[in-house]
Amino acid sequence: MNAAVISNASPTDVHGDTGTALRFITCGSVDDGKSTLIGRLLVDSKTVLQDQLAGVQRGGETDLALLTDGLSAEREQGITIDVAYRYFSTAKRKFIIGDAPGHEQYTRNMVTAVSAADAAVVLVDATKLAWAAEVEDGTVVKRELLPQTRRHTLLAHLLRVQSIVFAVNKLDAIDDAALAFERISTALNAFAEAAGVKVSAIVPISALKGWNVATRHADWVGYEGPSLLELLEDLPVTAQDEAVPFAFPVQWVEKFSSSADTSQGRRVFWGRVASGHVEPGQRVTVLPSNQTATVAQVLSHTRQPKSVHAGHSAGIVLDRELDVSRGDWLLAPDAFEPVREITATVAWLDDEPLVAGRVYWALQGHRWVKAKVARIVDRVNITTLESEPASQLEANAIGDVVLALQQPLAVLPFAQSRALGSLVLVDTASHRTCAAVLVQPSAAKA
Repeated sequence: MNAAVISNASPTDVHGDTGTALRFITCGSVDDGKSTLIGRLLVDSKTVLQDQLAGVQRGGETDLALLTDGLSAEREQGITIDVAYRYFSTAKRKFIIGDAPGHEQYTRNMVTAVSAADAAVVLVDATKLAWAAEVEDGTVVKRELLPQTRRHTLLAHLLRVQSIVFAVNKLDAIDDAALAFERISTALNAFAEAAGVKVSAIVPISALKGWNVATRHADWVGYEGPSLLELLEDLPVTAQDEAVPFAFPVQWVEKFSSSADTSQGRRVFWGRVASGHVEPGQRVTVLPSNQTATVAQVLSHTRQPKSVHAGHSAGIVLDRELDVSRGDWLLAPDAFEPVREITATVAWLDDEPLVAGRVYWALQGHRWVKAKVARIVDRVNITTLESEPASQLEANAIGDVVLALQQPLAVLPFAQSRALGSLVLVDTASHRTCAAVLVQPSAAKA
């Protein structure tokens, strides 16, 4: 089978930066081989020392999964609970890997990891799927993917992960691996098309044996494409929101110890540029006070005077003293229309269901405002991908809601800006993180 037949897009079709370190996660259902895959990548890239390999023995054999499962509970139970980050490099590129847990109850941990990822490798265990039969009891068999495979793929898509790669694992344990790979690939492509997910590639692998992981395993299952690592070396990193008007969440306020210069304010506002860029002479508006000022000076993270672009830290000095505190935003004038009601897609992460009428803290950047759930619009059926009426959202559910904000926020649709289109809901009593919130287009305009 030719690689082009099973892939909706080749990594070379996606324009972007391939010279920067790639941050990617492995995700999927329980025991699909995520930790083993990362262990294999670390070993085959010669990142693991011999004494480290000696410390990950189980039953007299090397257990690659233990290279990432660092918690004692993870090693005892043989599962991944929290996200573990590992670093490795090849001659071509550097990588930061996040090993996300597969259990449904730890979906919130997976969301944390995927929100900052450039790519997601969704593992599919070929031994768990009913791929063999074409017809059973006179009925054509409909091949269903595991719920967590679907959920993790949808979450990666919702959170704007630029590259999604399916890795069909454990094919070495199947007699007719070529047929299994063909049918599983067909099911994956059908699901991705129905969900509107753009797939960078579908790769057959054996994480345990290392087939098609770091190097190609020739003449296997009819696959003629690159290995997983070769694909990852060519994937682009997520582009920053340069085309969006300037927005800057203030994280820290520094006051000069002494200053006789009255041509500018005596404080530096530090943070990371969320969108656009900032340079001296630029006009800005402060949210929520709506006061305006001119940027007198811009400092880089090393305190060098220079213009700073989205994704980078900056210190901004204004031309006059204004009341600006942590949590305020500096914005391009007239570019945003702050709103007090937003429609958003939420990934609900709390064990207590989301119901209309509840009030939470909403966090955008470093700004906290009270948010009331005005109504629940619908819920996504993970199996059918259809929107269904809902009166509440249970743990790990995905749905659309309307939020009424106590104070206005400057937001953009998440599809347009990750920083301005995302919020987090926090329980006001327990302080638990309850939901990842993605603003929909009807909520704001710029």
